[in-house]
Amino acid sequence: MKSKTFRNGLFLFLTLGLVAYLDSPFSFLNINYAYMADQPVIAQLAKVDPPQDVPVMEEKLEKSEKVDGYIVETYQEFEVYRDQFGKVTKRVPTSKTETLKYWDGNK
Repeated sequence: MKSKTFRNGLFLFLTLGLVAYLDSPFSFLNINYAYMADQPVIAQLAKVDPPQDVPVMEEKLEKSEKVDGYIVETYQEFEVYRDQFGKVTKRVPTSKTETLKYWDGNK
């Protein structure tokens, strides 16, 4: 009984070892597909110019006021169009506004 348990345990250990070897990048099955951590990655950056007709969304502080111990700031969103040199050609306000309310600690 003891030899049968030992033989089954040894068989299981050898089977797991063989499966681990075959699954590793060093096995003869994966020799053409193995990549090591010390090999450099070769990648070329693609130069992509951003489209000129797409606006960039920016927020601008419209007003800031103190209400009941809080500071309330209102921001307006704008579509900003730029030319090829980065100069602003057109700034169009959108209907989106955001309000930020925080406690005034200077009181």
